[in-house]
Amino acid sequence: MTIQMSHSKSSEEIIKIPAIGLELSVRVDPSTTGGQFCFIDTINAPGFGPPRHRHRETEVFRVMEGRYLFEVDGRQFYAEEGDVVTVPGGAAHAFVNVTDRPARQYILIEPGLDAKAFFLGLADVMRDGRPDTAALNVFARTWDVEFLGPPLTVPREG
Repeated sequence: MTIQMSHSKSSEEIIKIPAIGLELSVRVDPSTTGGQFCFIDTINAPGFGPPRHRHRETEVFRVMEGRYLFEVDGRQFYAEEGDVVTVPGGAAHAFVNVTDRPARQYILIEPGLDAKAFFLGLADVMRDGRPDTAALNVFARTWDVEFLGPPLTVPREG
């Protein structure tokens, strides 16, 4: 049996994707779980989230700080600190930080994805800003991910 202890955040590599306001670190790599799952720690800038997308992996989001608007298969709802959101594999989804400060989530991905390689690749694709959906999907095919459209936007008050 292998036991892995998660180290302080300062000792882990932080991957930054400014085009979608994302900073993340891989807390549990799938190589330590026999590929069963991985765990990432994410920070989303105010008003930011990923483009709408879908993939075979199930994701379980635990909101650690802030408030998010989620969309899962066309249904929108809010999640805030302490809430857990499960997105089944194959479901179209997106989320956006609806606060005026950074928000944070821990995300369990099952089965495990080489999140470090995926997000470093995504950062490279987005190094000059957010490309269109077709360009994103050229990158995404390797990962069995499909980008479906732009990120969610923060709803206007009133």
